[in-house]
Amino acid sequence: METGGNSLTSGADAVKRKVCYFYDPEVGNYYYGQGHPMKPHRMRMTHCLLAHYGLLQHMQVVKPFPAKDRDLCRFHADDYVDFLRTVTPESQQDNLQQLKRFNVGEDCPVFDGLYNFCQTYAGGSVGGALKLNHGLCDIAINWSGGLHHAKKCEASGFCYVNDIVLAILELLKMHQRVLYVDIDIHHGDGVEEAFYTTDRVMTVSFHKFGDYFPGTGDILDIGYSKGKYYALNVPLDDGIDDESYQYLFKPIISKVMEVFNPGAVVLQCGADSLSGDRLGCFNLSIKGHGECVKFMRSFNVPLLLLGGGGYTIRNVARCWCYETGVALGMEIDNKMPQHEYYGYFGPEYTLHVSPSNMENKNTRPLLEAIRTKILDNLSKLPHSPSVQFQERPPDTELPEADEDQDDADERWNSDSDMVIDEVRKLIPRRARREVTGPNMKNPEVQKGKVEQARGSVTTETGVDASPMSIDDPKA
Repeated sequence: METGGNSLTSGADAVKRKVCYFYDPEVGNYYYGQGHPMKPHRMRMTHCLLAHYGLLQHMQVVKPFPAKDRDLCRFHADDYVDFLRTVTPESQQDNLQQLKRFNVGEDCPVFDGLYNFCQTYAGGSVGGALKLNHGLCDIAINWSGGLHHAKKCEASGFCYVNDIVLAILELLKMHQRVLYVDIDIHHGDGVEEAFYTTDRVMTVSFHKFGDYFPGTGDILDIGYSKGKYYALNVPLDDGIDDESYQYLFKPIISKVMEVFNPGAVVLQCGADSLSGDRLGCFNLSIKGHGECVKFMRSFNVPLLLLGGGGYTIRNVARCWCYETGVALGMEIDNKMPQHEYYGYFGPEYTLHVSPSNMENKNTRPLLEAIRTKILDNLSKLPHSPSVQFQERPPDTELPEADEDQDDADERWNSDSDMVIDEVRKLIPRRARREVTGPNMKNPEVQKGKVEQARGSVTTETGVDASPMSIDDPKA
């Protein structure tokens, strides 16, 4: 669906932005198991809201090309990837030793289609990085991604493949420095660990710290060797509200952007930091959570938005729908339109929900001490660390579609819920622009970039399926 995807930045800056949204209609079918809090179905609910609010037609909707074994092995160990590819619910009892070795079991169960699920969400994140690298969009969104706990050789915290690390590795091919910001309630330990010793990636995590999974992310954890002071951890306590959160977020991020000067930003938008989350203990509103997206967007740096945690799924869908609107620079009505999952959102049937009256244990002296410590660490960094000149890894290969096959991806089927993208009309007064202005991008230049990148394989249904592959291990 090539429908422009142009959006406007918030505030006085009226530069056009192009948004790429990655979604696979099959992703909502995966099922972790009865009673498990992680429910991929939330992605289908989010997509449904986007369709009925009329947002899809303002983005380039892209069906991600599944990541291949060698793509995943750019970060993960070969034997771990091979295990994920071969294990099934039927065979797991014959692989108890490997299950224990790779931490696959209760929190990270084996379920039908596990490896396909990993390929799908990782493909969306790396595909988004590719689009940003080739200048084909300004903001890329993959709400199925953001699984930040996965390690090189093991699953952790409902996460099997660390799509964030893979996306950052792709971005590093074109950008000297990449910033990673994590607003999930859980510490982004897998991403921090992967880049703990480098000054090319700065990781900033705002999270609940204490007797809480994964137990890492102390303010004293600052990176090591060349990466010293390039890992920032903002430990928070129960009940933090919008005002307290932004008291830390905006000054810290402003200083990070000034000192680190990243070429690209990855923002993990885990929705378990919202008030009322099934596993969370923060008290953020959807607008407060979305304010982080709005602030990151205001810097006009290539931005990759990813999902993450979020276990009260009606609020996850609300949040990511609202934040898609923020990315597009569009204001969305609070009154929710009728749609297939309307019953999930009662009795309010609104986009926004009120925070609770839970106690905010983050006192002003505590917040001030955290802010002072983090800003002091940032003051010890050299401005914009230089990267020694070296041969740049080759661009990711983007294989062409088979000319004899109408559908480049055999998983496509005309009965999927993506068909609503093609026929959905803009619903009056549901969404409106914040600013208006002429399109500053030359369409002929854009067309040339697409052909040069060989990255847009448009199917018969109008969905852009951009394949991705990563071959160079030195990248």
